[in-house]
Amino acid sequence: MTEKEKMLAGDLYTADDPEIAADAARAARWMARYNAAAAASPAERHALLVEGLGAVGRGVTVRSPFHCDYGDNIRLGDGVFLNFGCVILDVVAVEIGAGTQIGPGVQILTADHPRDPAARAAMLEFGRPIRIGANVWIGGGALILPGVTIGDDAIVGAGSVVTRDVPAGATVAGNPARVLRA
Repeated sequence: MTEKEKMLAGDLYTADDPEIAADAARAARWMARYNAAAAASPAERHALLVEGLGAVGRGVTVRSPFHCDYGDNIRLGDGVFLNFGCVILDVVAVEIGAGTQIGPGVQILTADHPRDPAARAAMLEFGRPIRIGANVWIGGGALILPGVTIGDDAIVGAGSVVTRDVPAGATVAGNPARVLRA
């Protein structure tokens, strides 16, 4: 397997591989154009999103600045809203369901690192996919950690650190996020 194939499979890989580095550079150029187009028409911004991300539904809004690793692994359903300053580390799949609203400064982080110090010293990393359901509301500054699934209609309180799955319809908050209401 190539390093990129390992990355996409969630296996240990080295991020400084030339193919992966080229993908990251392409994404950086796309982000520079997208973030510079904050005053462009909604149609122009949507076209840029379609160019840079894996899948983009109708009526998606992503406010600048927006940052990601690669873009190709991000799938946004119809009507998704990402507010200013969102960061998505998409070394593996990130799926965000229709109608989900994500507050400013939210970080969605699929990238992870080995717990073994020797593997970490060898600059190995891996990813675990994140799935956020439909009609979810994630408050500003929340962190969604690798491998988490957030069910449909859930609410994540501002500033929460989501370390485990959130059931559909639940409200969670805190660090680590805990269910307040199911």
